[in-house]
This record gives sequence, C-alpha cells and structure tokens, in this order.
Amino acid sequence: MEASGSWDAIDWNQIEDPRSRRSSQGMEEFLLEDEEVYAQGHGVVLLNTDEAGIVSVTNFRLLFVDVKLQSVPRQYDKKQPRELLQVIGKDMRVIVFAFRPRTKQKNEVFDALRRYAKPSQLWELYAFSCDPSTVDKKSDPKMRLMKEYHRLLSEGSEFEVEKYYFRNNWRLTTVNSSYSLCSTYPSQLIVPKSISDEDLWQASTFRAGRRLPIISWCNPVSGAVLARSSQPLVGLMMNFRNNADEKLVSALCTQNVDANLPPRKLYIVDARPRANALANGAKGGGSESSSNYPKSEVLFLGIQNIHTMRDSLSRLRDYVDAHGSISSNGSSSAVSLVGDRRNRGSTWGGGSLNSMTQFSSMLGEWLNHIQNILVGASWIAAQIAQESASVLVHCSDGWDRTTQLIALACLLLDPYYRTFDGFQALVEKDWLAFGHPFAERLGIPTVSENGGSQYELLRQPSVGNLTSSPSRGSLGTPGSSSNTSVQSQTSNNSSPILLQWLDCIAQLLRLYPAAFQFSSKFLVDFMDCVLSCRFGNFLCNSEREREQSGVTSSCHCMWTYLADLRASGGSFHEHINPFYDRERYWLPLVPPAAALAPTLWPQFYLRWTCPPESQGGGLESHGHSMRKKYEASVKSKEMAESRSRDIKMKMESMLTDLQRERRASSSALAMAQRARRENVAIKRAIQTIGCTVNFSTNENQVDKSEEMSYSFRREADTVSQQDDNADLSVSISAIEDSLVSETPSNQVCETLCPFRSREGCRWPHAACAQLGSQFVGLKANFDAFDRLSVKDCYFPKE
Repeated sequence: MEASGSWDAIDWNQIEDPRSRRSSQGMEEFLLEDEEVYAQGHGVVLLNTDEAGIVSVTNFRLLFVDVKLQSVPRQYDKKQPRELLQVIGKDMRVIVFAFRPRTKQKNEVFDALRRYAKPSQLWELYAFSCDPSTVDKKSDPKMRLMKEYHRLLSEGSEFEVEKYYFRNNWRLTTVNSSYSLCSTYPSQLIVPKSISDEDLWQASTFRAGRRLPIISWCNPVSGAVLARSSQPLVGLMMNFRNNADEKLVSALCTQNVDANLPPRKLYIVDARPRANALANGAKGGGSESSSNYPKSEVLFLGIQNIHTMRDSLSRLRDYVDAHGSISSNGSSSAVSLVGDRRNRGSTWGGGSLNSMTQFSSMLGEWLNHIQNILVGASWIAAQIAQESASVLVHCSDGWDRTTQLIALACLLLDPYYRTFDGFQALVEKDWLAFGHPFAERLGIPTVSENGGSQYELLRQPSVGNLTSSPSRGSLGTPGSSSNTSVQSQTSNNSSPILLQWLDCIAQLLRLYPAAFQFSSKFLVDFMDCVLSCRFGNFLCNSEREREQSGVTSSCHCMWTYLADLRASGGSFHEHINPFYDRERYWLPLVPPAAALAPTLWPQFYLRWTCPPESQGGGLESHGHSMRKKYEASVKSKEMAESRSRDIKMKMESMLTDLQRERRASSSALAMAQRARRENVAIKRAIQTIGCTVNFSTNENQVDKSEEMSYSFRREADTVSQQDDNADLSVSISAIEDSLVSETPSNQVCETLCPFRSREGCRWPHAACAQLGSQFVGLKANFDAFDRLSVKDCYFPKE
C-alpha cells in the first residue's frame, strides 16, 4: 500500500486513547486465524518508510497498516517534541515509530509489546492458539527420527556386505527411553555394538550434562562415523579419567572394511579456542588428552561462544541499518557522495566515511565467524570422505557449536541431506533430537527442566530489552534512548546459532549452485518460520520438554506448512533450486580452503535495508527470474492453445451446421423440382383433354368457370420454403366447341379425320382419331398421377 504520512494530515485531537477500548475493528482482513489485537496506536508514523498508519500489537506479531492519506509534503517541525519507539527484530529489522505526544498511545503499545513479545508462559505463544482439531496427529518427530536411523544403519540397503557390516558394529539402544541417562538426548541412540548399556551409564558421568559420545552419522562404505558429545570432566590438571568413556570413544574407531588398509584414525575436534578449553578446566571441564585415547588426535577450531556471536550480530545489524539504502531513521541514503559541495562535506549511506570504515571491521568480524565454521566443518568432512577416519566433535555443552559443525559436515558428506526431505531429517536429528536449546537461544519460555511438575514454566532470559541496541545520533531526539555502546549481557543466553548454520549453507549454495535441491529463499523462509514461534517444532529446549508440553499434538507443524507452500507453486516455486543436478552431485562435497571465503548473505541481511540489492545479483536470482519468464510463457502458450481449441471446436460446429443446412437446401431444391415437374405434368395432362389450368396462391383470386373449378392445399413436405398459411388454388375450365372449331388445329382435324361424315364432326357421339391418340397420352399421364400421389379427392364428384 502506498501512502505518504504527515503530521498535518491527521486530526490528532480526534484520536481516541487506545486504552479506552481494545478492538480489532477494521483490521479483520489483515489478521490470521485466531489472531487477536491487544493494543493499537493510531496516526503513528513509520520513519523507515515515512508512512502514517495504525500499529497493532497482537498475540502473534507487531502489525503496521498504513492509512490511505492524501500525499502531502511533511511540514512538521523536526524540533517539535515527539516520542519514538525503536523495535529491534530478530530478522535484522530495526523499526522506528514516531508518536505524537499527549496521545498516550506509545506507552500502551510499548507495554503490550513487552508483555506479549516475551510471554512468561509457554501457552501464551500464538502457536497454542490454533484449534487442536486442525493439528496433524500423524506428525510424530520420534517416528521420523527412527526412520532416519534405519536409513543410516542401511537396514533397507541392497548391499548385503554393508548390512552385515553395520549389523555387526552398531546398534540402536533404548537406554534413554525415559530420558534418565541424559535429559537432552533423544530417547533412542546409535552406539557401538561392543558397548553395553551399563558402559553407557558409566560413561555419561564423565561428560558435561551427561552428554556422552553418540554416533550421529555413519559412512555406509568405509564404516567411518561422525560422533558428538560434550566436554569431558577432566578438571584443571586434566588428570581425571573414565574407563567407560575411553572404551566408548575407542569403539568409534573400528577396523577398516578392507583389512589391507591401515588402522582407522580418530580425530577429536574441540570447537572452542584452546584458551577457552583450558579455562573451562577450572570449572571441572576441559578437553581430552590424545594419550588417553589410542590412535587419536585432538584439534581446536577456535570458534567463539554464544555471547560473542550475539554481540557480533548486533554490530552487523547496526552496520546494515546505518549504511543500507533504507535506514530506520527515515532518511534514504545514496551511493553517491552528498553534502555541501562548497565545503566538500560528504556522507555515504547515512554516516561519515570514518564511521563506515569502523563498521566495516564489524562486518568482517561476523564473516570471520562464518568462515571458521565453514572451514571446521569442511575439514571434518574431508577426513571422513578422503581418509576414512572417524571424528568426535564437541564444545562445552555439545549443543551449539557442536551442532553447527556436525550438521554442516553431514550436509557435505551425504547428498540426501541436500534435498528437502533430507534437510528436514537432518534438522530433526541433529538440532531437535540432540537438544539444541531453542528456547534459550530464541528467548522464549519453556518447560521446567529440574524440579516441579511438567506444567511448571520457566521464563528464559529474553533477547534483551527493546532499547538494548544503541540508538544512533539521527534518533537522538526527546523520547529516544541515549547513545550507548553494546554491552555483553552474560545473563542473556540468546544467540544466532541456527542463523549462522543457515548462513554457512547459503555460502555453499554460492559455491555449488547445482548441488542443493532447495534455494536460498527456502533458507530465509525457514528461518522466519523458526523466529515466528507460529509452529511447535522449535519450541522448548529438548525432545523431552517438547514431549512434556505436548507441542506436537497442540501446535501446527512447520514442515507441513512449507511442503504445502511448495506444492502450491508446483515445480516453479521459489523454494526449489532450478539448477539442481542430482546425478552430478551424488558424492560428498569437499570444498578447498581457498574457496571458503564468505560474503554477506544478501537474501537475509539486506532484504529490509537494500531490497533491490538483496535479490539483484547471483545465479540463483537470475535462475528464478528465467523460471518466472518461462512459467509466464508456458501459461501464455497454454492459454493460446486453449483459445485455438475453442476456435477449432466452433469452426467444426459451424461446419457441421453448414453441412446440415446444405443437405436441407438440397432436399428442398429436390422437392421443389419434383413439385414443379408434377405441376407441369398435371397441367399438360389436363390440357390434353381440352381444359385450361390457372394456378393461384390465394383461393380468393381463383378465376372460376361455369364448367368446373377445384381448390386444394399442398402437402406439408412440399411447402417447406413457402408460407404455411398460403393455399394453392387450381382452376380448370373446359374449352367451348366453337373455340375449338375455330382453331387451326381443328380445321386440320376436320380435313384429315377419317371418321368425318357429311354432317361434320360427330364427336363425342362418334369416334375421333385425334382424341384417340390423345387418350393414349392421357392414360400415361394418369399413371404418372398415381406415382405422384395425386388423389381423387382433389376433384369433386359430379
């Protein structure tokens, strides 16, 4: 909707205090099912787009609808007092609303936003407001996890050697069916067959959070495995050991399938910086020593913790918002240098060149984090694919950096995970089943983990106050917060861990545009669905909590929503990668280190501040553009073919009608000719007996004689082309003898007639040679009359 907002275009005195009523009147067309409006602000100006409208806080979102106003220039004084509300979104949006003072609307909207953006109870989320009867009861994540386990263990493989190998090396255990072994692990686990359940219980005590080493992926050819765990509890001096843990880790490094190959090597990858691992030793944690694990090697990847990642994303958001083409302060920046030409003053993208350079280092910081994750996951995949080595990955707790590396390495190793179904299986296995704390990382409430019943709820630390992000100088007006630097909040456990993983996949899409079935747009929509809390898949912190809260049976499934979305667009949907080549990329992807230089993911980070640039470049966007054009041409072709078929059917129908009319015309012409021949025959026959015949189509105009006169109506089949009401009248008059004798033919007759006597012609009392011959012809005519159905009723009786 297009509109231009102005302070002067609104009658502020007539704006009703929203606290006096809570109504969604006029907003029904914009609301989703079961969405309710809790607070509204009228006549609010959205500074990002300079539009005036209505801002509403619902049980699901912050909704802004601009009002259709007459386009007028903004004439309000910028020095005039105004109240600003800055909202920082998890999807990289920074939105600023301007409220007119003395309306008391800002406090109403602000209080509702704080209340419903960070609810204290899980049940207050919009995901639980849907009708339970509409939830798909067949959507069971635990059954889908078992299906993926069976695929990994080659239960359905056609290669008997592989089935024999895996059946004799790995097994599924239900030791954690009640989540008593580890509350953040799934109910079923893949472990070495040589390890008993008792060994698992003993090994779990040696790992943080009892997250013992568990197999996440198996190579069906070489037998190498990719395992995950948390840090070992070795202590500050790294002198604590656990026999069961060492036995379990050693069992991951099985003998190669080919006995001629050297023994399999085990890499223990610690995702943390070495200094951080040593610092955790003071708290009882630490890292492994290769001397305690045979044929192993310990490496550190140097990936920072969740607090560093959160602060880095905050600085990236500020950089994008300050230097994008559309800024949250309402001013549009330009690529060219603008300012006072006389003083050579210059700004670029809303800030000075020095400040832009400073922000660029913040951008580089975020990209360095992405590169570290990419390099680490690529190295892990390379060791498994090329060296047939087994790898154990962990960080401090084994659910953040570990999940990023494991899931990304699986994506590189297994082409199945690069499809839609495989991506879902990968997310449900390594992110959901193995307990990535989505509630803490997204700042939403969850079920109590320790103490209390399953209905006791925790209020997790949120993503920070709405004013936690610094307000730039352009917003330094009365009502805005002071300009402060970003402070790391140790009590805040939110972090963009999932976003970083999706960013890494987007980088791989750029390197291998034909290796993935899904597109970058699918990753963006997937992240938006997770952040929206509209579905129950990513609520709570573990499989156990989701089972306790009943989110699966109470909330809609995000996977079903995305699948229906794709189905609605067919094969040309924007989630589908148009360049996907399954036959070409059926092997593991092992990108070289030199190719892992990331760039900013424009489809996600620039979609609000640089809309044209976010979709303008890249092979994928051009592919979708070509697909749209092709789809449009296909539709045009189908419409043209449909019109052509309609025209052809009409022409065939017209041709049929024409042929029918032609047959009817031929039939009518034949009947007309037959009637004409009959009339001629009748007339000629009657004339042979010395009578005259007069035809008339009107009975009243028939010239009757004293001797004889007849009238008849024609048969229906002979008058199809005439007026149905018209009568054909025939008048027959006998010729007088005096007239006959006067004719030259009669004179010849009297001269030549052999029956002539002295008294003259005695006909009809005597014979007549001429009439005798004519009677012969008249008899023949009577036969024609019989064939033409000339009935006696035409002639009245004497």
